[in-house]
Amino acid sequence: MLQSLAGSSCVRLVERHRSAWCFGFLVLGYLLYLVFGAVVFSSVELPYEDLLRQELRKLKRRFLEEHECLSEQQLEQFLGRVLEASNYGVSVLSNASGNWNWDFTSALFFASTVLSTTGYGHTVPLSDGGKAFCIIYSVIGIPFTLLFLTAVVQRVTIHVTRRPVLYFHVRWGFSKQVVAIVHAVLLGFVTVSCFFFIPAAVFSILEDDWNFLESFYFCFISLSTIGLGDYVPGEGYNQKFRELYKIGITCYLLLGLIAMLVVLETFCELHELKKFRKMFYVKKDKDEDRVHIIEHDQLSFSSIADQAAGPKEDRKQNEPFVGPQSSTHPDGSAGN
Repeated sequence: MLQSLAGSSCVRLVERHRSAWCFGFLVLGYLLYLVFGAVVFSSVELPYEDLLRQELRKLKRRFLEEHECLSEQQLEQFLGRVLEASNYGVSVLSNASGNWNWDFTSALFFASTVLSTTGYGHTVPLSDGGKAFCIIYSVIGIPFTLLFLTAVVQRVTIHVTRRPVLYFHVRWGFSKQVVAIVHAVLLGFVTVSCFFFIPAAVFSILEDDWNFLESFYFCFISLSTIGLGDYVPGEGYNQKFRELYKIGITCYLLLGLIAMLVVLETFCELHELKKFRKMFYVKKDKDEDRVHIIEHDQLSFSSIADQAAGPKEDRKQNEPFVGPQSSTHPDGSAGN
């Protein structure tokens, strides 16, 4: 008897704090996923980094042996300056791009990466004035971009997602949940095809050093706003139609970001995902909601009463001064 009571109390306790338990498991799962990613990246990339370090040490030692007039300190100073310039997008190699990093099309591409928070990092402001302007420009531009994208995605979602789902539900009598799932899958497939596979094939043709995997990797890193900066199109040597190419890439990134947000919003509106998300949210207490409603009603009533009393007081203030009227008895005589 006691065991059954204890078991039922534990079940009630778990059900009462179900959201907290789900949130705890969510945090634990996220931390484990971070550790899993760190372990995989470390095990895969660390051997390649070690091979690259060994190769660079061999090249440096061979270069110093062939040029005995040059000391190791002088070589390191030169290489340090070259690497510092390379971090700012300036290269000393003869086969590097001869185009400027801050012409109008390149600056337009840079502004789009800043506002979309992609930030490849291949080109950065050189001057203190440019860095200060970048801060101010981002503080204003990033919220502006979020507002712009939210408005665009809301309008596109109505025509691309909600109306087609409602049409098939009303016109053909299909289940709204089933139609929404099928529509989300088809929309995701079309988006991946139009903004990942096809552009990856195009980039693999236009960029001499990119294969299809590297091109697809660039599309995903860019449209997910990760922006690692290891692959940036239009930076090759003697790139043909570079200005037009940069403008096209800017338009592709903007349209692709909108398409990704529309797909994400479409999946988030699925009934099953809404139920799944609510498992981790804090449930509002009904008593607290009732108190908030009562307080809101009282505040609204008091504001209406104040607004109604305001004109009456104004009329009294505008009336000419009238002295107090003397009270009269029923027989018509004035009272003392």
